[in-house]
Amino acid sequence: MHSIRVDQRLLQPSKIVCIGRNYAAHVSELGNEMPDDMVVFIKPNSALGNTLHAARGEPVHYEGEIVLLWENGAFNAVGFGLDLTLRALQTQLKAKGLPWERAKSFDGAALCSDFVALDTPLDALALELYVNDELRQAGTVDMMLYPPAQILRNLSGFLTLEDGDLVMTGTPAGVGEVRPGDRFLGRVLSAGEVLVEGHWTAH
Repeated sequence: MHSIRVDQRLLQPSKIVCIGRNYAAHVSELGNEMPDDMVVFIKPNSALGNTLHAARGEPVHYEGEIVLLWENGAFNAVGFGLDLTLRALQTQLKAKGLPWERAKSFDGAALCSDFVALDTPLDALALELYVNDELRQAGTVDMMLYPPAQILRNLSGFLTLEDGDLVMTGTPAGVGEVRPGDRFLGRVLSAGEVLVEGHWTAH
């Protein structure tokens, strides 16, 4: 089982619950329809990785996200995550009405920074993603179609979150292709203060 680091502890998430199409501008940039209900898909523990690969048979695309850690009955820690996607394959699967797992849940499809305890309101969280020192993505919780409290209410109707599970809360506009040598810096902020950040260089 793969682990994440929370302060000085290691935890092994049983699953990564991902919220799709949670920022209106991202829905538009991919030409998708606005969903009638929250879009949910799951990545297994085996999708957690440490290395950012630019290709896995086809180009890999990045999506920066605020990631929440569930423990003791609440979201109690936060990190930055890259939800990695095989976009061409995903498009093919969607066109045929097939599940996305081959495009979203492959080994190494979820990269996460360390996590830090949440001592700030969830609604105050924001993210920034820089690629080669250029700001590519920025988003705040108040831009989400389904903010964390609503995500939790929706999930609780059909899914049990277990201690250590991660919820990737969706990506704002600005997604793109990973290229070899690209340097990624992802941050989660609150009131302009950086809470946690992650660094990756694409191979």
